[in-house]
Amino acid sequence: MVVLRDVTAAKLTEKQLIHAQKMEAVGTLAGGIAHDFNNLLQAIQGYTQLLLLHKPKKDPEIGKLRKIEKAANSAGELTRQLLTFSSKIESRLRPLDLNVEVKKVQKLLKRTIPKMIDIELCLDDNLKIIDADPVQIEQVLMNLAVNARDSMPEDGKLIINTANVSLFEEDTRSHPEAKPGDYVLLTVSDTGHGMDKETLEHIFEPFFTTKGTGKGTGLGLSMVYGLVKNHNGHIECYSEPGNGTTFKLYFPEVKKVVDKDPHRQKSASPLGGSEIILMVDDEKYIRDIGEEVLSKFGYTVITASNGESALKIYREKQAEISLIILDLIMPGMGGRRCFEEILKVNPSAKVVIASGYAADGLSKEALAAGVRNFVGKPYDFNQMLEVVRKVLDDD
Repeated sequence: MVVLRDVTAAKLTEKQLIHAQKMEAVGTLAGGIAHDFNNLLQAIQGYTQLLLLHKPKKDPEIGKLRKIEKAANSAGELTRQLLTFSSKIESRLRPLDLNVEVKKVQKLLKRTIPKMIDIELCLDDNLKIIDADPVQIEQVLMNLAVNARDSMPEDGKLIINTANVSLFEEDTRSHPEAKPGDYVLLTVSDTGHGMDKETLEHIFEPFFTTKGTGKGTGLGLSMVYGLVKNHNGHIECYSEPGNGTTFKLYFPEVKKVVDKDPHRQKSASPLGGSEIILMVDDEKYIRDIGEEVLSKFGYTVITASNGESALKIYREKQAEISLIILDLIMPGMGGRRCFEEILKVNPSAKVVIASGYAADGLSKEALAAGVRNFVGKPYDFNQMLEVVRKVLDDD
């Protein structure tokens, strides 16, 4: 007796699961590295900005300091891309018509992509609404378009499609990251030189690139991967050598549209104050920089190196402290636990979370629990001063 069983589907599912687990592990590693690197950048960027504050406008050293600041900003952009890949960066989601964003990007592409490459749109007139960050959707489209351009050095065609699709249980078996449901599908295709199977297995990994030295960081597609994950979607790629490449991006359809687009006004200049602020961070240089900047604008700053000492200080000086800037990731009592304990002492305490992770899962939970705002690391001092003043002025 001979028993035959086709295990093709099972093998494919196993391969996809292993890949998903690998990407999750790489994302965790990348997020941890980016967090620590952000702390080091804080010292470089922070002390540079402090030196610039004290220098007269005609000082010959200002030019050199500006170059250091520019390099630190560029390094900060790399860490933001890593955090994007690891799904630890903030997305400002609102109801969005993907067709509108595609048409906006098409106008940009016509000015940046060589004229011998045709751009073709095929958009569904009855496209459903998605919950998305328009800036990040533009980043996704621009990154995919730039990759398509690089694969068509002579000439070719870039095709962008949108459509409403439904995924069923059988559709998601070979893609563990996908879930059944109704989606808006964004497809970006090119007629370029394509990729082989080995390359396809690595395209979303940070710093993987097939381009020559100095022609790319290898973070473009990893950032696309992270942004799609941030939007609760998933991405697939199909390619063959000589037959071009197709990316399929699935974004969950919004069933009930609620306008969540805040009309925020940015203050003209950061304002100081005279309140007492408790700054909690396990890195001494970050505490020192924060204390110096806030003090320069009139605030009195008390510092704490960990959650335990911060809680002790707050219990003793609760009536005097107007605001707490709390690092999210610290050894011992972390920021989340410290925040919970502070709320037990004073449920109306004004707490601002500081984190290189921006709005990761812990931060979102903290926001729901009563955190007033966030400041990203490395600190942009103008932004930090604006957040501090805004939170202090809120009733």
